[in-house]
Amino acid sequence: MNDLERKEFCTDLSTQPQPIIILIAPQMGENIGTATRAMLNCGLCHLRVVSPRDGWPNDRAIATSSGALELMPEVKIFDSTAEAVADCQVVYATTARARDLVKPVMSARYAALDMKSHAAAGIQTAILFGPERAGLSNDDIDYAHHLITIPLNPAFSSLNLAQAVLLLSYEWAQLKFAEGESGYALPTGKSHPAPAGEFDHFFNRLDASLITAQFYRTPELKETTTRNLRAFLQRAQPTSQEINTLHGVITALAKGTDSK
Repeated sequence: MNDLERKEFCTDLSTQPQPIIILIAPQMGENIGTATRAMLNCGLCHLRVVSPRDGWPNDRAIATSSGALELMPEVKIFDSTAEAVADCQVVYATTARARDLVKPVMSARYAALDMKSHAAAGIQTAILFGPERAGLSNDDIDYAHHLITIPLNPAFSSLNLAQAVLLLSYEWAQLKFAEGESGYALPTGKSHPAPAGEFDHFFNRLDASLITAQFYRTPELKETTTRNLRAFLQRAQPTSQEINTLHGVITALAKGTDSK
C-alpha cells in the first residue's frame, strides 16, 4: 500500500464510529507517540490529550509515532478531563487497582464488545488513561461510567502507557478486522482443498497399490486399517495440488518396485 492509499484508508477509518482515546496528563512525548502507533495499528484514529506535561505539538511524539500522527486526524488538546469528555456519552476508565467506588468493572474484551454495540447505535464512547506514574485520579474516574481492569501479575502489574493503550485497542481491532474469523486458518495459496471425488480416486489408487505390495498382512484387519489410514489422510485436508503430488509418489514407488 503506497502513502496515498494509506492516507485514504486511514481517513476512511477515522469517519467510522469508534471510541476516542483520552490520555490524561501524559508525562513523556515518547509515550504519546507510541500510543498513537498502537492506536492506528488497531484502527483507532481519534486521540485527545489533557494537559500534556511537555506541551503540544511534541517532536518526540512525532518521532516515535512511526508516521501515525501524520495519518490520523489532528490530536485535540484540553485543559481538563471534564472538557475532554464533554461530548462523550459513555466513558470507560482504565485502572489497575480496586477503587472505593460503585461502578461496573469490565475486562478489556467485554469492554470492546460493549463499545462496539454503542458504536452501532451511534453512541460516542471514550477510554481514559492516566499519567504514567500514578494512573487516573478518583476525580478523573468520577467521569467514567465503567471501569476496565486487565488481569496481570499482582506482584508486577504496572504497564507502560502505550502498552495499556495497545491492550485496549487490540480488543477493538479483533472486532473490527477479525470479525467472523475463528482464530484458525489454513492458507492454501492458489490451490484449494481437494474435492471428495479427487480424494477418493487417490485413496482407491493408494489402497490398490498397498494390496499389490501385500501391505495388508492380516486380511481380517484390512477394513479397520484402511478406515484408519483414510481418516489420517483426511485430517491433513490435502489440496488438489497435494493430491497430484501424492499420485506422483505412488507412481514413483510403483516404478521403483517394478525395476527390482
